Amino acid sequence: MEYSGQRTSTISGSSWTAKKNKLFENALAIYDKDTPDRWQIIAKIVGGTSEEEVKRRYEMLVDDIKSIESDRVPLPDYAQNDTSNEKR
Repeated sequence: MEYSGQRTSTISGSSWTAKKNKLFENALAIYDKDTPDRWQIIAKIVGGTSEEEVKRRYEMLVDDIKSIESDRVPLPDYAQNDTSNEKR
């Protein structure tokens, strides 16, 4: 199998590239919860995915946000990992 250089994530057998994820996020910003046929429109924009897959992806995103906001996911210590002040 050849590596395309794009990161992917798999949800329910569907492969999501970084490009697909960006299309998904941009579509969510445009088509809010009051948009008729929201999931159908977003699935068409993302391409190669179904309405159900798009809905599942959204639900996972909402769950991730809830976990972060409830402190169930530790935030990284960026100050400790900051290498911008290192001499090169």
